[in-house]
Amino acid sequence: MTSRAPLSRKLSAIAESATLKVDAKAKALQAAGRPVISYAAGEPDFATPSFIVDAAAKALHDPKNYRYTPAAGLPVLREAIAAKTLRDSGLEVAPSQVIVTNGGKQSVYQAFQTVVNPGDEVLLPAPYWTTYPEAIALADGTPVEVFAGADQDYKVTVAQLDAARTDKTTVLVFVSPSNPTGSVYTPEETAEIGRWALEHGIWVITDEIYQNLTYEGVKAVSIVEAVPELAGQTILVNGVAKTYAMTGWRVGWMVGPADAMKLAGNLQSHLSSNVNNVAQLAAAAALTGPQDEAEQFRLAFDRRRQLIVSELSKIDGVEVPNPLGAFYVYPDVQGLLNRTWGGVTPTTSLELADLILEQAEVAVVPGEAFGPSGYLRLSYALGDDQLLEGIQRLQRLFA
Repeated sequence: MTSRAPLSRKLSAIAESATLKVDAKAKALQAAGRPVISYAAGEPDFATPSFIVDAAAKALHDPKNYRYTPAAGLPVLREAIAAKTLRDSGLEVAPSQVIVTNGGKQSVYQAFQTVVNPGDEVLLPAPYWTTYPEAIALADGTPVEVFAGADQDYKVTVAQLDAARTDKTTVLVFVSPSNPTGSVYTPEETAEIGRWALEHGIWVITDEIYQNLTYEGVKAVSIVEAVPELAGQTILVNGVAKTYAMTGWRVGWMVGPADAMKLAGNLQSHLSSNVNNVAQLAAAAALTGPQDEAEQFRLAFDRRRQLIVSELSKIDGVEVPNPLGAFYVYPDVQGLLNRTWGGVTPTTSLELADLILEQAEVAVVPGEAFGPSGYLRLSYALGDDQLLEGIQRLQRLFA
C-alpha cells in the first residue's frame, strides 16, 4: 500500500506561539493546584466596558446580524475606524481603505500576504512579537532581524536598517509602542525611519495596536503622520483588543492604499469572509463611545508599570529600561546567567525562565521567543496584588 502523502512542509516549519504556549503551561499548573503567577499573556485583566457589552447585546436581537455581511467589514465600523485613523494616526482614509479582520493577528498575516513575494527580504527589528517571523515565512518571505539591545532602549537606527538592506529588501516592520519591549520611538526617530523607507521604496507594515497605551506624556506618533508621503506604501494594523480589554472579541483591522486593500480584501473573501457581526458592532461602540473607562485602564497600567520597573530594578543583575508604552517590561537578565540559583546554573534566558517557573512558580516568556537570548518579557496586565507578589518571589529567588 502506498504511504500517505506528506503534510505541508510550510506549516511544519511554523512554530507554535511562544507566548500562548507559556501562558497555557501556566494555566495548566494553576489548574493542577499550583499557585503560579503568570506574566506571560498580553491580555488586560479588566472586563470589557459595559456600554460595549450592551451594544453587543442589542445587536444579538437584530436578525440582520445573523446573516452574511460584506467580507471587508460593516460600513458603520469601517467608518469608525477611518475616523480613529485620522484622530490617532493623522492619516485621512476612506472607509473603503479599511478591512476588518478577526483580530489584529489576521491583519498582520494578511498584510504580509499582500506585499511580500517569494524571496523578498523583510527587515524585522528585534526584539519582535513572536508572530511576525512566522507570518513572513507563510508569505514566502525571509525575515532579516535587526537587533537593538537595552543600551538603545530596544530601538533600531536608520544606520542599522541601511546596513541590513539588500536589493531583495521590500518591507520594513515598524512597531511603536513595541511588543515585547514597551519602547516608543520619538517623533524624530520615527520621521527619520519613515524618510529612509520612502527614499528606498520600501513597504512599511506598522502595528499600532498599542498606540493609545503610552505614559509620561509621550505620544506614539504614527509613521504616516511623521512622513505623510509614506502613506502610499504603508499598511497600518490595529484593533480593539488592548485598549478596550476586548481580546476575546477578535476584532482588528488593516488600513492602507486602495490597491493593496483590494488584494487583502480578495484574500479575506476566501479566507474567512466577514468578522462576527455582533463583535463588529461592539467594536464600533468602543471606538465611538465614551473613552473614560479606557483612560482608567491606561492609568492603571501606568501605575503597574511604575511598580514593576521599580521592584525589578532592585534585583542585582537585572537591567530594566523604562517602557513608555504598551503593558510589557523587557529586562536584560544577562547578569543572572551563568550563576547558580537553587542548585541550577542557567546559561540562557530559556533555561532561566524554566528555573523561575519551577522554583518561584512565576511564568515569564524568555527572550528566545522574541530574538536573542538574555532577556525576559513580563506583562503587567494583571492584578496589582499578583503583580507585586510575583516580583517579590523573584527578589527572594535571586537574593
